[in-house]
Amino acid sequence: MTVAGEPRLTSLSHGGGCGCKIAPGVLSEILQGSAARMPIPPQLLVGIETADDAAVYQLNDEQALVATTDFFMPIVDDPYDFGRIAATNAISDVYAMGGRPILSLAIVGMPVNVLSTATIGRILQGGESVCRAAGIPVAGGHTIDCVEPIYGLVALGLVHPAQVRRNAGARAGDALVLGKPLGVGVLSAALKKQALDAAGYERMIATTTRLNTPGADLAALEGVHALTDVTGFGLAGHALELARGAGLTVALDWNQVPFLEGVAQLAADGFITGASGRNWAGYGADVSLPGGFTDTQRALLTDPQTSGGLLVSCSRDALPRVLSVFREHGFGDAAVVGEVLEGPTRLVVR
Repeated sequence: MTVAGEPRLTSLSHGGGCGCKIAPGVLSEILQGSAARMPIPPQLLVGIETADDAAVYQLNDEQALVATTDFFMPIVDDPYDFGRIAATNAISDVYAMGGRPILSLAIVGMPVNVLSTATIGRILQGGESVCRAAGIPVAGGHTIDCVEPIYGLVALGLVHPAQVRRNAGARAGDALVLGKPLGVGVLSAALKKQALDAAGYERMIATTTRLNTPGADLAALEGVHALTDVTGFGLAGHALELARGAGLTVALDWNQVPFLEGVAQLAADGFITGASGRNWAGYGADVSLPGGFTDTQRALLTDPQTSGGLLVSCSRDALPRVLSVFREHGFGDAAVVGEVLEGPTRLVVR
């Protein structure tokens, strides 16, 4: 809960969670040519070339280091929950590469003249609780006095070099599996306007603080060809990254995409983030929509997810085992949402 007399955390930021991400089109312009300008050592197995979830650096024949960072402004007002969500989201990128986390560092920027040390401490405690659940320490970090509250982690992990799973390995004929239901951006928009009830808030916290632990076990399966997580660019944006990485068409079956309870109605009522529109502006030219697809459906397709689910591209033979791994880790909502097809680099919604 917020401390009496202090402002709501979400009132201090212009955006929240992964909705704070720079729009994909703008980011592409900023990073244009970066890979060509930098030295690429042979040990760097994954860099920035396909907008993957983390960097991967090979240490030896048995180990590669997974390195990532993620931080953002508050998506909720409760400081402890904010810390939990931010930490879960950051660690997710290690799982999305097939790795297991080993270490974290805290990234903290806070308006110290506005928020009490008690509130800031609760944010850090929330992050620490998630790191304990992941079995890793917060081994250090960096703090600054900042106009808007910012919290996140550097997360490090290990993976066998042969089990690194990129967002660029999808193959024609693969099935697509989504590990978590969508709708976090819609729920956050409703929360910011004080229109989200207690049950909706509970659903939002439950999904955003669930660690994507199936990642390492999924990467160990031979039939899993590509892996990523769905975050700020929405399901459409991250599915399109799979298509671009493979040079193939990704088809989404809209009626099979799972949503958190109540999200569709909230979206229809207008609780949509500005990031949805920015996402569409950034990549909509590469997305084909079916006739009759509404503006609300498009907003859900591009809804920014904070600490969203894993998106898996796997062979049909591996599909039963992939779904079983999700269930074993408690992800009963995991669903087959589409497939990968021969064709131009494009996302097709049907």
